[in-house]
Amino acid sequence: MEVLKSRKILQDFIERQKEMGKRIGFAPTMGALHDGHLSLYKEARKDNDLVISSIFVNPTQFNNREDLAKYPRNIERDLEILKKSGLVDAVYIPEVSDIYPEQAKSKKYDFGGIENEMEGKSRPGHFDGVGTVVEELFRQVKPDCAYFGEKDFQQLAIIKKMTQMQNLPVKIIGVPTYRADNGLALSSRNQRLSETRREASKVIYETLKKVKTWFKEDSYEIIKHKVQDIFDDQHNMQLEYFMIADEKNLKEAEFFYADRDYRAFIVVVVDGVRLIDNLPMK
Repeated sequence: MEVLKSRKILQDFIERQKEMGKRIGFAPTMGALHDGHLSLYKEARKDNDLVISSIFVNPTQFNNREDLAKYPRNIERDLEILKKSGLVDAVYIPEVSDIYPEQAKSKKYDFGGIENEMEGKSRPGHFDGVGTVVEELFRQVKPDCAYFGEKDFQQLAIIKKMTQMQNLPVKIIGVPTYRADNGLALSSRNQRLSETRREASKVIYETLKKVKTWFKEDSYEIIKHKVQDIFDDQHNMQLEYFMIADEKNLKEAEFFYADRDYRAFIVVVVDGVRLIDNLPMK
């Protein structure tokens, strides 16, 4: 596995691969790797000659400096995970100056409103940061296909929109959420929970599965009350929000129409750690 530590080294590497006609699959990360990330590379392996990872903690998508400082970083451990997996041919580990040559500042995008829903309500500018770093990585890595987990479904929608708006020749592929044995969606943030709290947090996925059943029978108001009741009974867990939204525009559903696809979204804070999850309703 090649470790590419600068933009120039990456460019030389990509140029050689493109000359050989290699098809490139890419999944960018912010490190703190786990099996959920590896599931992206397994998917990329199926349709590409070459699989590339990147590890870069992007400063422009953090609204809170404390969150940026707390974000888990262990490059040596991450490289060991990638090497052992045998799924990745090269990993790009840029410096901030490789991504932001002048200053670490986001571009401004108009994502058609999807950036203002859910996560965007409490994190202004977050998705501009996501769009900026992913656009720059796409321009440098020049992948044919890029892979993102459905756990961050809003982020996936933003990246699809940015790629289309910027007319980038990259096919965006969503990969189903990778879950622990108890159903908890794998996330780098889970590392901040004790084993006991990780086990208790399985209630998040269990609730989403119940919502999928209730969706066929109950009104939205009744479903929301049922979800709230579940988390009112949990120790040291706060339901930050729950909603069912139209997958196309991510707007909260007022009514459910038979010809539309809906998804339930949930955010729960467990011992100060913010966990997000979602599930399609079909």
